[in-house]
Amino acid sequence: MTVMASAQQITERIRELQATLPPNVTLVAVTKLLPVEVIRTAYAAGVRHFGESRVQEAIVKQTELQDYPDITWHLIGHLQTNKARKAVEHFQWIHSVDSLRLAERLNQVAAELGKRPHCCLQAKMLPDPPKMGFDLDDLNAALPVLNQLTHLDICGLMAIPPQNASPEEVQQVFTEAQCLADRISQSNFSHLKILHLSMGMSGDYPLALAAGATMIRLGTTLFGPRPDL
Repeated sequence: MTVMASAQQITERIRELQATLPPNVTLVAVTKLLPVEVIRTAYAAGVRHFGESRVQEAIVKQTELQDYPDITWHLIGHLQTNKARKAVEHFQWIHSVDSLRLAERLNQVAAELGKRPHCCLQAKMLPDPPKMGFDLDDLNAALPVLNQLTHLDICGLMAIPPQNASPEEVQQVFTEAQCLADRISQSNFSHLKILHLSMGMSGDYPLALAAGATMIRLGTTLFGPRPDL
């Protein structure tokens, strides 16, 4: 049986972590499968950015948290194109833009809704067949088209190391993501400026911070094991 952290433990963990983070780093608290009460506890401890993996689950929580209008919601899980409209309606950030087809659909929906969500391109820095994301060759070929999607603020990369990667491979993923971000930003695209690196989870965020992460996505570190683990 898994035991989630108490409200006091969550508060202490968040405050201790926030005290160590550089000022340019955003803590995204990952609250998928966790109850709204946990979000309220994290909010009281100073967190304003929350990450969810499932659109419908997030919408239910947002409805219950309408008294917290300054929360910024981040979609960090795989997004199917048929849920693009709901994603644009309910999230300010979409980290998991993993294909040109999805990006084009999000751009179309954003134009229709009069919105411009912040987006990260999910890139596979090492071969990882089970994981969604742009292969590097496909991403490089897609960049000129992505630059034309002006209803999206494509301003970040999301990098996730392969499961069971060694520490050296994890460091390689994060370092190469930083290099890729720099290369894209220096390519003089009119709209593509990669200013954010969404990388680092509970098991590897210190390595991500060392490589220049500007957003870390932490769940277990803050809240303990999830009900499904």
